[in-house]
Amino acid sequence: MTYPSPNIGGKQNEFYFNDIDWQIKQAEQKNVKIIYVVGLKTGRWPECHVPMWADNLSESSQQSELFKYVAQVVNRYKNSKSIAYWQVENEPLYQFGECPQWYYNNQDFLKEEVALVKSLDPSRQIIISDSGENSDWINASKVGDIVGTTMYRKYWPQGTDTYGSDSYAFLNPNFYTNKIKTIQKDFNKNVICIELQAEPWVPITETSLQDQLKSMNPQMFSEDVQFAKQTGLNKFYFWGVEWWYWLKTEKNQSSIWDGAKVLFSKNGSS
Repeated sequence: MTYPSPNIGGKQNEFYFNDIDWQIKQAEQKNVKIIYVVGLKTGRWPECHVPMWADNLSESSQQSELFKYVAQVVNRYKNSKSIAYWQVENEPLYQFGECPQWYYNNQDFLKEEVALVKSLDPSRQIIISDSGENSDWINASKVGDIVGTTMYRKYWPQGTDTYGSDSYAFLNPNFYTNKIKTIQKDFNKNVICIELQAEPWVPITETSLQDQLKSMNPQMFSEDVQFAKQTGLNKFYFWGVEWWYWLKTEKNQSSIWDGAKVLFSKNGSS
């Protein structure tokens, strides 16, 4: 999954694609299929990534500049064989993150953004993602071709002193299964998991490794995989590969990395 952001420190009408060009090229060379997430809200805090030069623009001007950026991205990469889907925004209907005031108050904007991507590349389906735990996915189903859900079982409630102290572990697989069946029956839409938790939900650079491992560790990784399989979904994208690599290369802990390699070799998973 690719989560690019606008050039935060750049200038209007400047687009920096060097890093993404490299990633796309690597994916093509290794025959890797990716979800390309494009838009203003594209994952990782603060979720909405507004370039500094656009901070003081009007609502209409911010939207106009965003559409310009989206068009640049789609036209640049739509011929790449590595792009499996476009995901327009990240959880755009779920109010989480530091976003412009207009962002959650104007759903027509999201529909227009999806229409723009479809007009530029009608060959690919559009994913609209939503919270797996805090949404019924109904509104997301009305906008996208595919619903992308998250699946988190351990999280850090900001404002507390103990990382990883709360969890969604009380939820059982049927919580997701029932929503999947509703979306398939009422909207005839497919559901895939675009974020299966495989890293700790903590501010990693500010958190000790001991506390990180309270929120994700090899046993929890294995348990989350088994839980996910029981939901009835058949496609999962893991959230946390960078963390696995960091554990392996910087902390000499390769258990999750090695376990994932075995899992992928057995199942051909994404």
